[in-house]
Amino acid sequence: MASKAPVVKVEHVCKDYKLGEETIHALKDISFNIDDGVFLAIAGPSGSGKSTMLNMIGCIDTPSAGKIVIDGVDISGKTPDELADLRSKTISFVFQTFNLFPVLTAEENVEYPLLRRSDVSKSERKERVAFFLDTVGLTKYAGHRPNQLSGGQRQRVAIARALATRPRIVLADEPTANLDYKTGESILSMMKAINRAFETTFVFSTHDQRVMGMADRLVRIEDGELTTLGIRAGNVWKYVKEKDVPIPTSDGEMAQLLKEDPELRRMIMEDPELRRALLDDNSAAGVAGKGGR
Repeated sequence: MASKAPVVKVEHVCKDYKLGEETIHALKDISFNIDDGVFLAIAGPSGSGKSTMLNMIGCIDTPSAGKIVIDGVDISGKTPDELADLRSKTISFVFQTFNLFPVLTAEENVEYPLLRRSDVSKSERKERVAFFLDTVGLTKYAGHRPNQLSGGQRQRVAIARALATRPRIVLADEPTANLDYKTGESILSMMKAINRAFETTFVFSTHDQRVMGMADRLVRIEDGELTTLGIRAGNVWKYVKEKDVPIPTSDGEMAQLLKEDPELRRMIMEDPELRRALLDDNSAAGVAGKGGR
């Protein structure tokens, strides 16, 4: 059986900004694919370019060079109205600040993005709102406004709103940043369960180790460059450098790679199973390379 086409294809993407007389190279020749139904983290320190990448996948921004294909549609040269139409039917967002309308109730916030959809009837809107509020466990809070809800409950409303349009992709920008540890854990667990139940693709921009711990794909960006692609195989992460750095096949090669690559050294310190995975499975390069080229 033929495999599904990736829901997102990022091909040799560059993004430049002008800052006075200086040109800022925010992204430099980035290529990777996002398979349908994955739970993927775009990770990196502040200023690395991860949020810029998320914005372009979300059709909020466009590349300076290269191309991005969303659900089979090349966004290059699309008008703002065409991008808005693609977003409304294919992509939803979850923000760290929730971005709920303070004067609307929870159910009205969830319903809001559906009001612009002429293909969704009033009765279907009501059914979707009720279903997704129930999915996030907030049915009894449907009539509450945001100031009557906790931070975790507000983020649950935001997730229900994101799901109500039945998108192919949910983009989440640091969704746990404004939540306490326990609430953040609960929100992430719920998002992972939704990902599995509805096969909705989730893409996070994050530096939260908990998000990376739940992800099954990892894209790491530093200084605008893609440094690492990671694929989870069971409980073991298998990493491959995108730029032709070989997977080590011996202890000697491993030692040399660790000497040259402090980022991989840090990863191994965080994940003691990684060394064994790299040594035991040379196929990681082929698998991840297919997703990154």
